[in-house]
Amino acid sequence: MIVPSALSGIRLDRALAELLPETGLRHRRRLCEEGRVTVNARRAKPSLKLMEGMEVRVSEDSCEPARPEDLGVYVLGAEDGFAAVYKPEGVHSAVIDGRTNCSVEAMLPALFPEYAPVLLNRLDNPTSGILLVALNAGAAQRYQHIEDRGGIRKEYLAEVSGSVVAPVTIRRALDVADRRVVRVLDEDSSDPLRQTAVEPIRHEASSASTLVCCRIAKGARHQIRVHLASIGHPILGDTLYAGPEAERLHLHHYRLEIGQAVFQAPCPFAEEDSAQP
Repeated sequence: MIVPSALSGIRLDRALAELLPETGLRHRRRLCEEGRVTVNARRAKPSLKLMEGMEVRVSEDSCEPARPEDLGVYVLGAEDGFAAVYKPEGVHSAVIDGRTNCSVEAMLPALFPEYAPVLLNRLDNPTSGILLVALNAGAAQRYQHIEDRGGIRKEYLAEVSGSVVAPVTIRRALDVADRRVVRVLDEDSSDPLRQTAVEPIRHEASSASTLVCCRIAKGARHQIRVHLASIGHPILGDTLYAGPEAERLHLHHYRLEIGQAVFQAPCPFAEEDSAQP
């Protein structure tokens, strides 16, 4: 589709209704997040504002090319049988059964050709940051043992709506039965590894938001996102959990400690010197 004047200034995910009239907004956003939509031959975010004359294409297959360097995937470091890989927002963590989607997991053999790498954790598609990889079977087994003992420390940076004035620990149990939306239950979780500790770092008066550090040990799906929303501070860009619109989800896996190994990934939406918890 060549963008007509009538669609100039319209978000890409909404304008795609012209090409895909039988699809819903959620599906069109997912196509963008999977890299199957390009604007002027470049991958485009759902929120991109179109201009007259732009060329929009939707591919039937998964995104191409799938080389790590083309998608901004790279190795952060390796230590003690583990390696950390940087995952940008908009790239899948794991291979999806029955599909040939672009994912970090599919790129592991290219990143570590001398090993038999195993992906150990996942991040939501719109979340950026650290993915941990075992470089051998022994490291994969150690990871599971260390995680079950609470020996892993994960730190995320999130920019949330409103002013967070003091540290808080969120202990509410989660209902993850729905594959799309996680619900917060009324009772606390009996598992101390499922808590989310939140510490404010910096308040931004101009955007009425607060940069916070979230610490977890063994997270559940969407744990940080739904826990923050449950206390009235949804993440910027997290419209699934009532967060305000933004150019991306402002959630980033910033730091991971496992044993003596420590990995850290630069945050794309917070300056390094001001993002220290």
